[in-house]
Amino acid sequence: MEIQKGRGRGFASMSPEKKREIASKGGKAAHALGTAHKWTSEEAQAAGRKGGSISRRRSKVGNTGTSIQA
Repeated sequence: MEIQKGRGRGFASMSPEKKREIASKGGKAAHALGTAHKWTSEEAQAAGRKGGSISRRRSKVGNTGTSIQA
């Protein structure tokens, strides 16, 4: 029996539509159970600021693959 490493198994081998369908089911189940995270507007704003600052820092780095730490 020959095993193909990294092929035909798990999410990596699925189509984007199938991945989206499975993720949607998980999100709906979490909300139904009451375990899903519900963002407040303050949390969403903080996450947006943090994400934006990271992408701005990375764009200043160049092609070395390292990032600038503040």
